[in-house]
Amino acid sequence: MGIIDDLKMEYKIGGITQKLIFWNVGLFVIPMVVFSILSLFNIELPFLRWDLQGISDWLSLSSNPLDLSWKPWSLVTYAFLHAGFLHVFFNMMVLYFSGRLFLTYFTQKQMFGLYVLAGIFAGLIYIAGYSLIPLLADKGVTKMVGASAAIMAILVAAATYAPYSQVRLLLIGSVKLWHIAVVLILLDLIQVSAENQGGHLAHLAGALFGFIYIKILQSGTDLSKAVSVIIDFFADLFKPRKSTPFKKVHRNPIQSVKSQPKVKDITQKQIDDILDKISKSGYDSLTKDEKDFLFKVGK
Repeated sequence: MGIIDDLKMEYKIGGITQKLIFWNVGLFVIPMVVFSILSLFNIELPFLRWDLQGISDWLSLSSNPLDLSWKPWSLVTYAFLHAGFLHVFFNMMVLYFSGRLFLTYFTQKQMFGLYVLAGIFAGLIYIAGYSLIPLLADKGVTKMVGASAAIMAILVAAATYAPYSQVRLLLIGSVKLWHIAVVLILLDLIQVSAENQGGHLAHLAGALFGFIYIKILQSGTDLSKAVSVIIDFFADLFKPRKSTPFKKVHRNPIQSVKSQPKVKDITQKQIDDILDKISKSGYDSLTKDEKDFLFKVGK
């Protein structure tokens, strides 16, 4: 239980970088563990092909634009899935590095908004590439998963905003941030026609969006606010409403609103009668009850 408690605490107090890592790793590990256990007992879930391949088909991004009609969410969900251990491991390493750099200058909401928007932009470029670029169009329908494009956007955004920031790399020493961004972009440009063409095209699209995001931000418009507004809307929608506390009003049945005028009238009449009697016959003519009544009213 100690490890689980530590992970819960790390998730709770961690920033958006840690949360993104948790979500990516969790979506990679949890389905594998669940379906591995189910397979031991020959348990099959009969609906919607609920196995690892079925989940991948449902959440991954297809290069066929028509597939968006039945799974539009895949423009976002693909950026939280990975195809293998090394894929998720290296992506999370770069995400941790890029996230720390980005958060030096910007907020956590901006980072999450950039991650989502860059993923969507890169996904659309990926689909368009398979429709417009002959080399990709000849490959037929493919699918894409991975956070690489969104991570590239975060890294390039930080490099665009603070290109001369010094970064210390193991075995290399101190380099400028823009050097790292340029090397990664050149690697994608070199490999875009060799292997995993759609993936490298998406990486370049993510890098382009990171650059565009900073330039638009410097002109006064924060594109990430659109994501924050949508998230806040749904958060408020499902947030429990505060009910007005019940206030119980205690009423004296004798002194209710309706009875008060009547009681007041009766009391005033008794006072008037007693005062008339005093004026005619004197105070000594009053009975004991009348004297007591007049004494109480006079307090």
